[in-house]
Amino acid sequence: MIQRFNHSNFHPICDKLAATDAHLAAIIAAHGYPPLWSRPNTFETLVHIILEQQVSLASALSALNKLKERVQELTPARLLLLTDDEMRACYCSRQKTTYIKYLAEALLSGHIKLDELEHLPDDDIRAKLITLKGIGNWTIDVYLMFVLQRADIFPIGDLAAVNALKRVKGLPTGTPKEELLLITTDWQPYRTIATMLLWHYYLSQAALKGASR
Repeated sequence: MIQRFNHSNFHPICDKLAATDAHLAAIIAAHGYPPLWSRPNTFETLVHIILEQQVSLASALSALNKLKERVQELTPARLLLLTDDEMRACYCSRQKTTYIKYLAEALLSGHIKLDELEHLPDDDIRAKLITLKGIGNWTIDVYLMFVLQRADIFPIGDLAAVNALKRVKGLPTGTPKEELLLITTDWQPYRTIATMLLWHYYLSQAALKGASR
């Protein structure tokens, strides 16, 4: 069965998690409910997620806006009209240019159909997307969480989520991934919403630090 969340059940799921995990309850008590982060199921969204790989969110958004400024509407066909130099002028690295163009070609050829992914189980979606150059587990996790609202994903490759988990649980910085994943099993089948609480904590703490400077 595919587990999803939406605006109507998001806060009740947060409350359910808080009732069984005092650390998640403390996040809500201190910072309120997290935003329900979501994005449309489009080529532009996947390009945005690729651009977010290993850079700041602000840098990724800047590159995305440059691309949109250049082509007006960010579609696979329009993107493929850009030269590598034009992509570079939009702050896209050579590596990410390759990834984005490969994705555009996969969508134009019908190798990947985004509307069909909506109805597949998480593991089947992962198996399809992992075949694309530059699409790894972190990118797929973010797609499943933000775009398809799949409820039970913990992105172990996401530094913000992992660091927030360590902080709220008082764990050593060197805690291995296997131990972290074991902890997240307590949040099943709502690990995505637990992750959003962790991100909310991470961003709120960063904002507080910035305000105190």
